[in-house]
Amino acid sequence: MSTLSSSDFQRFSGSEKFHELVQSKLDSKLYSRVMEAVHYENELLKLQAELVDLQQWVAKHKKRVCIIFEGRDAAGKGGAIRRFTEHLNPRSMRVVALTKPTEVEQGQWYFRRYIKELPEPGELVFFDRSWYNRAVVEPVMDFCTEDQYKKYMVQVPEFEHMLYEDGVIIIKFWFSISKDEQLRRFNSRLSNPLKAWKFSPVDKEGQRRWDLYTKYKEQMFSQTHTSFSPWIIVKTNNKKEARLESIRYVLSKFEYDRKGSSKTTILPNPNIIQRYHRLITQMD
Repeated sequence: MSTLSSSDFQRFSGSEKFHELVQSKLDSKLYSRVMEAVHYENELLKLQAELVDLQQWVAKHKKRVCIIFEGRDAAGKGGAIRRFTEHLNPRSMRVVALTKPTEVEQGQWYFRRYIKELPEPGELVFFDRSWYNRAVVEPVMDFCTEDQYKKYMVQVPEFEHMLYEDGVIIIKFWFSISKDEQLRRFNSRLSNPLKAWKFSPVDKEGQRRWDLYTKYKEQMFSQTHTSFSPWIIVKTNNKKEARLESIRYVLSKFEYDRKGSSKTTILPNPNIIQRYHRLITQMD
């Protein structure tokens, strides 16, 4: 296998000739990986351009859009949000990632701290975890009582129905990851000093309590998947696919100006992203 030099990049004429040059210097596996990366970056840029158009439409028509990212630790929620927001106007977009509630907040109605973060007219808000903490993480990790959990599960569909009737558009993603892939990502974080901060004792417990997590996750789907606020399952063992398809799903839900102008498909791949159904076999 040869290596590519700076002169190789300077003297090629046209993309086809350059592809031939790259293919001749790289082995087939590496060439495939390079081309997959190029395809991903090209698709991502096109979809991000569509997101800019969507944001302008949301601002123009004073829509309130709330996009929720839920899933097990290391499922890729934060990375997906970064790709969603990378080129958006920060004046009409926010990312919400709340820390644990304060002592005062613990004495308030559970939904109050999230109501304050809901989108204003013309704004997109991305929740990196949301009020669904109480549906899965809190009961699994014993951060709430059984009574608090039961009260929450009764109230959350009513809460979301009120938001729906008031015109708030809610998109709920569940990022689904397999147990083996989650462990691989945890180990990768621990071996990388730039990512070690992402790993916490709660993450470790998540692997140990995997089956309990699954139990509460399924109860959440069963009781909070509604026609006005459905759950959208995203397979995330392949992070890049998950990012592209979740963006496509959001774009497909709106009839914004210049829709499709990027000349790429904005219909999500049904093998990667699906509306929740009890018969769906999920990775996690």
